[in-house]
This record gives sequence, C-alpha cells and structure tokens, in this order.
Amino acid sequence: MKLQGVVMVEFQIKKKEKQGGRHYPKTVLDIAYEYGKKAYKEFGQLIKGMVLFGSATRELDRLDAQSTPGMGTGDIDILVILDDLTIQLTPDVLEAYKIISEKLVASTDKRLHITTLKFTTFWELIRNGDPVGINILREGHAIIDTGFFDPLQALLAQGRILPTSEAVHAYFAKAPRALHSARMHLLQGAVDMYWAVIDATQSAIMRVGEMPPNPKNAAEVVREKLIKPGFLPKKFSRTVDKFYKLAKGIIHREIKDVKGDDYHEYLREAQEYVDAVRKFLDDYPRKHAKKQKKE
Repeated sequence: MKLQGVVMVEFQIKKKEKQGGRHYPKTVLDIAYEYGKKAYKEFGQLIKGMVLFGSATRELDRLDAQSTPGMGTGDIDILVILDDLTIQLTPDVLEAYKIISEKLVASTDKRLHITTLKFTTFWELIRNGDPVGINILREGHAIIDTGFFDPLQALLAQGRILPTSEAVHAYFAKAPRALHSARMHLLQGAVDMYWAVIDATQSAIMRVGEMPPNPKNAAEVVREKLIKPGFLPKKFSRTVDKFYKLAKGIIHREIKDVKGDDYHEYLREAQEYVDAVRKFLDDYPRKHAKKQKKE
C-alpha cells in the first residue's frame, strides 16, 4: 500500500564511536573481564560499576576508598563502585565484600589491584571536577556499567565536565601542606640516621663486652672503647657527636630545616659509619681469637 502525498526519504543511521577512555592490551582486558564476571556473580546488584583504569590508585588512598591489593605487584588496577543508594553498606557487608574480593583476586590473577568506592563518593568526585575522578574517566574502560560511566566519559571528552571553584581551592590548599610534609620527611630522615648511628654504636660497644652507652655519652665511649684500641678510625667519634647534636637540634626545634645537599651528606656519613661498624663486628671474633692466642 502506498501513501499518497508522502515522500519516503532514505537515510543511513551511523553509530558513534565510543568517546573517552584508553586502549588496553587484550590480555589485560581478558583478566579484567574474568574478574568482573566472577565479582558480578558473587555480588550482583551491589556493584554499580567496575572500571579498568590507569594509575589513580595511589590518589584514591586519600578518599574513603577501600583497597584490596592482590598478592602480587598490582599491575592491573580495577575500580569497583558499590551502590550505596539502594543498598545499606553496613560494616558486615563491607567485611564480607573485602574477604570475597581477596579470594576472587587470588583465583583470577595476582596482578590485580582492586580499589573500591561508594557510588555517592564517585559521583561527588565527578561533580566537583576532581582530578582523581577526571583521571578515572580519562583512563578508564568500563567492565561493568549500569548506565552512568560511558555517558560521563562522553561528557568529559566533549569538555562538558569542568572543575568547581571549590575543587580548585581545595587542591591548591594541599600544595603548602605537601611541601611542609616534604620538609618534615627530611627532618625525620635525619633523625632516623641518628638512630642508625646510635644503634650501630651500641652494638659495637656491647661487642667489646661493655654496657651500651647513653646517646649523650656515645661519642666519648666510642673514643675510649673503639678508637683508642684501634678498632675504628679517629674521625668516627666526631661522626657520633655530630649526629647526636643534629638530632637534639631537630627534636628541640632549633633546627627547622634540612637542605637537600646536607641531607645527602648526612646519609653518606651515617652509611660510612654503619659500614665501618659492620666490618668491625665481622672481623672482631677473628682478631679477638688471635689476641687471646698471643696472650
């Protein structure tokens, strides 16, 4: 039957290519899909989404993310998004999820590293244009998608997901804290070197049959018990004294900063001293035995 006055227009409908995400090797995808199939069979609708992604795992540690590392190196990162909108994620549910996830990793591939987020947390990341969430969208490949991940990837690819001013300020606020943390790590590293020197000193003093000295008197005891008998070079009493004063200055906040060049020099001196004590401990039984024979 023909309809009078109706013009039939022929046209071709083309499918759009998927926007966003990166390409992963087939072997990696196969492992991810195998894990996804097992996980969905165990957890069902608890899983809102599952994404194979790049290198955001470390960044996710700062969120309320639950990490289930594999028993290997964690080469294959998978983000599991749990539905906390329709399902109550009680401590018992989360504990059971963690135990089962670890078993699934062990039975699939030990290179898997599973990171878990609540759906509301993931959504907040994307809504704020948070760099962690943006990186997941940019790098991610959906293994399980209940209808939200691919659209978000497309919006990102089209430039329609932008960071909020709150996210901008929140991330900049981290910068001074990170610098402060870096300085504190150098100070703590210097204190750790002090303890390496003191621990080595006390072991050497005990080796010659003396009681381990108080750190305050360690340099003097090293001079009397290790340097005068010829077990260690003269310069090492100065090394012990130097590290004692350094640690004391840091602990009392008289020293508030350790420069990079100074840090490397401290590390070199501490390593040299520890190596010398190690050699002394290795050689002492043989030298002591020779001395007793002569007597």
